Amino acid sequence: IAKIMTLESGKPLIESLGEIAYGASFLDYYAAEAVRPTSAGGGNMCPSPFSHVDGSPRGKIMAVNEPVGVTAMVTPWNFPIAMITRKVGPAIAAGCTVVLKPSELTPLTALAVKQLADRAGIPEDVFQLLIADRETTPSIGEEFCTNPIVKKVSFTGSTSVGKLLMKMSSDTVKRLSLELGGNAPFIVFEDADIEQAVHAAVASKFRNAGQTCVCADRFIVHESIEEEFFKAFFQKVSKIKVGPGLHEENSMGPLIVASATTGIQEKVDEAIVDGAECIIGGCPMPELGPNFFEPTILRNVSPSSRIWNTETFGPVAAITTFLREEDALKLANDSRSGLASYFCSNDMARVFRVADRLENGLIGINDGIMSTAVAPFGGVKESGLGREGGAQGIGEYLETKYIFLNA
Repeated sequence: IAKIMTLESGKPLIESLGEIAYGASFLDYYAAEAVRPTSAGGGNMCPSPFSHVDGSPRGKIMAVNEPVGVTAMVTPWNFPIAMITRKVGPAIAAGCTVVLKPSELTPLTALAVKQLADRAGIPEDVFQLLIADRETTPSIGEEFCTNPIVKKVSFTGSTSVGKLLMKMSSDTVKRLSLELGGNAPFIVFEDADIEQAVHAAVASKFRNAGQTCVCADRFIVHESIEEEFFKAFFQKVSKIKVGPGLHEENSMGPLIVASATTGIQEKVDEAIVDGAECIIGGCPMPELGPNFFEPTILRNVSPSSRIWNTETFGPVAAITTFLREEDALKLANDSRSGLASYFCSNDMARVFRVADRLENGLIGINDGIMSTAVAPFGGVKESGLGREGGAQGIGEYLETKYIFLNA
């Protein structure tokens, strides 16, 4: 399956193997969660405030968890297994049925997952796949959102499409889980461990060629350590080996489509016109193919430039500097997105102070990769609704029914 994933998405084989383990962890976690009191059939009882004439308690109050029902899901191409298991795992554990449309760019990986689900004994029609091309995808999304049989829609993808699905779901008042776009800031404070910060920065920015919704896009570095950070960051990025994902020596693969390369080139060129300095990369790599782009670092990027204000979804680190903590927070929070953010600091008072003030659903401190099945994943502001992963993830597929028994 990892080989199929690499052939479809282009990511290095080692990343695909890592995603297999990551995706399986959601199934392990929710298999266990299914039998806990927080799942379907569980719930809680609470003391009754009602009383008989003699003053003794009257009645039993019960809150019971029940499955939402039929769920419809749309998953992206950048994590073609993990985004399926992160949604389907809790849905089935909660007792729901699933109709899922994977990305038209990675259908074979999804079909492999479905085949394994069938072999594992998932009952017929409990988990169904709907494969579609780009032209028919909008009509499928509309059917998911408007069909009254569907009680919940879960979508991971762009903010613009998420907003459209939200509008279309309003007439049937569906439950929604939306994991939408990001534009993650990465702050490096003056007290940070530079080696640790650079390691975290490279891991966050260049994993899957920068094509993740939690990739660090906007790097905000303290002026006093600017040169030290740039030198170490440059050295680390210059060692990234780009090429086909099946070649073991390569640590970064291609972008998913050729048009992505063109779009990133336009953003880089605009940033340079706005005053940014390209210190490494900045160009496509046509000798490797139309989908390859160099790992790129842009220095002195204007916060008004397009590459700063929109999600890049590519291997470009846009960097600016700051002097005061307040300035860094202002730059970090100046976005309509609020999915992930990162910062590096060894000052514990600052760690809790900054984490409290960042307007994001996910915060990584001194690390660039933080996703795990046991923790809730999701954004604030225009980055989405709901949470996936952790105990909160199964709650997205449950309704609570209040039962009063007069006894």
